Amino acid sequence: MIAIIDYGMGNLRSALRGIERAGGAARIIQSPREMTGARAIVLPGDGAFGQAMVNLRAAGWVELLKLACAAGIPFLGICLGMQLLFESSEEMGTHQGLGLFAGKVKRFPGGLKVPQMGWNQLHLQKSNPLLRDVPNGGYVYFVHSYYCAPRDPSVTLATTDYGIDFPSIVGRDQVWGTQFHPEKSQVVGLKILENFVALV
Repeated sequence: MIAIIDYGMGNLRSALRGIERAGGAARIIQSPREMTGARAIVLPGDGAFGQAMVNLRAAGWVELLKLACAAGIPFLGICLGMQLLFESSEEMGTHQGLGLFAGKVKRFPGGLKVPQMGWNQLHLQKSNPLLRDVPNGGYVYFVHSYYCAPRDPSVTLATTDYGIDFPSIVGRDQVWGTQFHPEKSQVVGLKILENFVALV
């Protein structure tokens, strides 16, 4: 079972349908007590970084998610869920994240239309099991005003150009994040979700 974490900020039903279309068995869970038997974790997200961390802490998720990732349980953060993997965000002040990856979340520079909303291309930077048979230059669907800036460039698996080159897929060991919504990204997104399910 793949656990989809409900912390009040995610597009849960579309994430659930995406995992199921990819052949995975998934369940939306609202409490750490429901994690029993979970073989992987999906952290979706829409909204503000700071409020997301408040919600995760209040529900008792933060330490459990860190322990699960340290134990090698496959983890996929989607959109805001990817941003939460980093140490901090400058969205509406400074807020601490999960700190699984070194770096911060920054707002796109002035002059760009934000949020970036719509289709844009992936530029693959290295091979990874999550990217098996994913086409370089494939289009995926984004909705975001902030981007991740890792301190360790080796975690960047793919980039996208929106005025600047920013990481659109990050990963290390069994922890991955996609800045775009794979569940809304048609063929390319489905392939990424299929690869995640296969890794589980």
